[in-house]
Amino acid sequence: MGVSDFFTRSRLPRLRLLSLTGNFYISSWDSLVPQATLLTALSLEIGESPQSSSPAASQLFQLITSNPNLRELRLSNAVLPNDTGPAFKIKLQDLKTLPLRGEFHRLFKLLHRLILPQALDEMCLTISDPSVEDISQTLAPYMQDYFQRDVRFGDMLEISSSSSYCFTSVAVGVISTKDTVPAPWVSLTVDLYHMPAQNVLEQFLTNLIKPIPREPVISFIADLDTKLPEELLLVMPNISTLSICGVNLTKGFLQPDLDGPHANTKLLPSLRSLSLGNITLDDGDWGHLTTYLAHQTSDDQIISLKMFGDVPHIRPEVVNEIKDLVGEFIDH
Repeated sequence: MGVSDFFTRSRLPRLRLLSLTGNFYISSWDSLVPQATLLTALSLEIGESPQSSSPAASQLFQLITSNPNLRELRLSNAVLPNDTGPAFKIKLQDLKTLPLRGEFHRLFKLLHRLILPQALDEMCLTISDPSVEDISQTLAPYMQDYFQRDVRFGDMLEISSSSSYCFTSVAVGVISTKDTVPAPWVSLTVDLYHMPAQNVLEQFLTNLIKPIPREPVISFIADLDTKLPEELLLVMPNISTLSICGVNLTKGFLQPDLDGPHANTKLLPSLRSLSLGNITLDDGDWGHLTTYLAHQTSDDQIISLKMFGDVPHIRPEVVNEIKDLVGEFIDH
């Protein structure tokens, strides 16, 4: 029996979860709606192949509005609407989880139709091949408003970021001190169809992080193919824990531009714990690290240093110099 026949012939009055993943051909999505009016979770991740069929925008909206008690809505790719019809709003007052994946304009057409509750437990947006302007002019203002509505993002925050080849991703979560309380988090990912220039990846990273409240960020974890932009570190002065994987130690490492307006500024005034992994040396000189440590630990600031992953050999005299500069040194 095909998927279409199943929904045409079946009666599922108690259905709560509907998940369709893969390549499906459903001849009439209209036959599905009467079967699904009490859903708490709806997941449609249907392929783009000619053997698949996605609901029209009107059918998708009817399915969503027929289930006002949805707590999870997961949609991707071909399922996202591409319509130009009346922009009526859909209220989802009980929604807790919202993962969406697909082309930028289609994804935001849907987002702008949804009236979300003041607070979600999880939002995950994976956006295919946007421009830098799409992120800075549309995504950033939307997410800034989102963070302002949810007061929990005024508490202690941890940011984790990664980038490689054709993607950049940023996730931010509230550091919860209570195991019984859900800790909300947001994930924003840019998937690109081509490998951009290094400065373009940096722009994407900066624009994904900009909407996040900055003062509450106390932990930053980075696994990047690009350096951390100085302007980001300047606006997050309360970072006490920094972990970077994929470190290229060069002159001026984690220090402001000597010719810039912040030449005499300490980028991380609250830093207490620094972890560096998979290290490469620009010119074989560990002096770039010891120079930074001397700069960072001035004014009696005490930090710990941990190295992990692939780390070039460190001569004993350099190890001793590092130990003299930090409160604790852990060499993988």
